[in-house]
Amino acid sequence: MLALVAAADPPHVTLAEVPDPEPLPSEALIDVQAFSLNRGESHSLSSKRPGDLAGWDAAGTVARAAADGSGPPVGTRVVGVKFPPGAWAQRVAIPTTMLAALPDAVTIQQAATLPVAGITALRALEICGFLLGKRVAVTGASGGVGRFAVQLARDAGAHVTAVARRPEGLAELGADEVVDHLAPEGEGFDAILDGVGGPVLGAAIQRVAPRGTVVSYASTISEPVAYPTRALFGASPGATVHGLFVFDELQHTQTGTSDLTRLAARIAAGHLEVHISLEDSWRAAGRAVRALLDGDVRGKAVLNVD
Repeated sequence: MLALVAAADPPHVTLAEVPDPEPLPSEALIDVQAFSLNRGESHSLSSKRPGDLAGWDAAGTVARAAADGSGPPVGTRVVGVKFPPGAWAQRVAIPTTMLAALPDAVTIQQAATLPVAGITALRALEICGFLLGKRVAVTGASGGVGRFAVQLARDAGAHVTAVARRPEGLAELGADEVVDHLAPEGEGFDAILDGVGGPVLGAAIQRVAPRGTVVSYASTISEPVAYPTRALFGASPGATVHGLFVFDELQHTQTGTSDLTRLAARIAAGHLEVHISLEDSWRAAGRAVRALLDGDVRGKAVLNVD
């Protein structure tokens, strides 16, 4: 079969022939129709060995049901998470605990945006706890995780501040306030979701309210995190800084199927908007990876396996 694999030369991705996957008894074999790109996997291409498989998000149709009887039957439209990576391929074997059937109202392309970005936003907000009437800030709000987080926090009844250099469309998603940076001084937030790192995470730690929560789930800035120590233990006693690695989270909670089912149901009901700013053939993967890493993609980038 064909798959996108790591390559030595920039943009470090190429289409190649690879062996077909051999599913475990607890895995379903999926004919992939579309997948989305995430910044983390795209950035890691340059450090992979040439020929290594890549990709976490996949949407398509069940070609072979799991041998142990779990999961959806053959022909079901599904979305799933592949880790270790390998979703950027014509076929992929995915554990049924990381796979969800799709409502008819959800397109394959919409579904492909959900696994890593949607589950990260969902799990991060659930870590923060009950949000009705609470103040929530989302950094990197124009990205894939950020746009989902703004909407999910809004629906939970929070007052949402979206932090983004490119604010277009965030107010329409339900953000009560849109700012281009998070200043280290100001009123505290009960919950802050940070996918930027560096000085932005440092500012977030200085803005968390007492007994509030900062969830750090990604880093797009390589600079170190710095903040006055007393700003945390003195000004915000009881506050926590929680590191969220979505794959570890899913391994421990085993909620992949239920998380994806909930997210897909919200799209079907019109309560969760998917913003796909780049859609192309997977044969143009190099161009899409460059655009994502250069910061030219707002929302999600989706490639079709044509």
